[in-house]
Amino acid sequence: MPVNPQSLLSSLNQQTETLTQRLDALHQHLLVSVPSVDRIACALYEAQDDTLKTFINSTRAGRAISGYEYKLADSASLSALARSGEFRVLDDIAQAIRSDTAHSVWLREQGYQSSFTVPLYDGGQLLGFVFFDSMHGNAFTPEVQRDLVLYSNLIGMAIAGELAAVRAVLEATRVARELAQVRDFETGTHLERMARYSRIIAQAVAPRYGLNDEFVESVYLFSSLHDIGKIGIPDKVLLKPGKLDAEERVVMHTHVDKGVQIIDRIVGTGEHRRLPDSTVLRNIVHCHHEYLDGSGYPRGLRGDAVPVEARIVTVADIFDALTAGRPYKQVWSPTDALGELDRMVAAGQLDPACVQAVHDHLEQILTIRARYTDADVEV
Repeated sequence: MPVNPQSLLSSLNQQTETLTQRLDALHQHLLVSVPSVDRIACALYEAQDDTLKTFINSTRAGRAISGYEYKLADSASLSALARSGEFRVLDDIAQAIRSDTAHSVWLREQGYQSSFTVPLYDGGQLLGFVFFDSMHGNAFTPEVQRDLVLYSNLIGMAIAGELAAVRAVLEATRVARELAQVRDFETGTHLERMARYSRIIAQAVAPRYGLNDEFVESVYLFSSLHDIGKIGIPDKVLLKPGKLDAEERVVMHTHVDKGVQIIDRIVGTGEHRRLPDSTVLRNIVHCHHEYLDGSGYPRGLRGDAVPVEARIVTVADIFDALTAGRPYKQVWSPTDALGELDRMVAAGQLDPACVQAVHDHLEQILTIRARYTDADVEV
């Protein structure tokens, strides 16, 4: 059956669905003409760290791999594809892939016999790769490859469009901060640490909560916007050294609702949303000061009513606030900060799995902390 690009593009642009849901729909469409494709998966490329990371997948046979990152430079074959823009066909995976990397071992364990790999680009820059896998050997004939290149282009367009929308939101909020001339309440390195801590925690707890790599990436991208509402807080409260009094705390607490209002204006609501899946973003902004015991603000949510993404960002934010240097406070050691997180878990305030993730991945977190230090502040 011939491929209908217009129909595929329409399914990939459904604004009410996540990219994972849209990829599932595309895979279902593909199976009509190429029933031997058992898996489609996309990995994103992060140029800053030269890292490939699992992102979205549609898996009909085998077990999906998730939370996996790999240096592009460590793969000669993928690096060559990235440079050349060519495709790769493996007709016999067992013979072609002999390395013992986690991904290679996983690939052989699933029983896939052949694969087809296509690099994705956005504006001439490497976006990532799309992988097609089959339980059958020699499944990717020249005719099949021709169709899959079309599918790959459409998938790349959908991912690039989604990321462009995210970048637009991030840029709009950056401009909003600068127009409000509020730069001192958070440093750029704080936001970078926050994002990276949040991603580590999200990756660690994702299996427990049945969450996928698209969710992890959303938490990573949006965690830095958690306090965007502070641009609406008067400087005399926002920049006050030392503790706030009761009246000032009430004013400070309004930054959460102000943040939601800002995000809604930038992203849009309902059918007018300019970001296809903004739920994670909104939950982070609205709920990052909620505690599981109901003692947080602004709504006093309890237990499961606090979204997982907000629990993740709350733990990352508290750890960084305690261990970062500021002119008006002492720096807590990582050990003392972990002790405080444990105390809050015992009090029923924080998600134990999120805090355990900080314990389990402390070495990675300290590497990030050392890499992204605040200028002119001793830490």
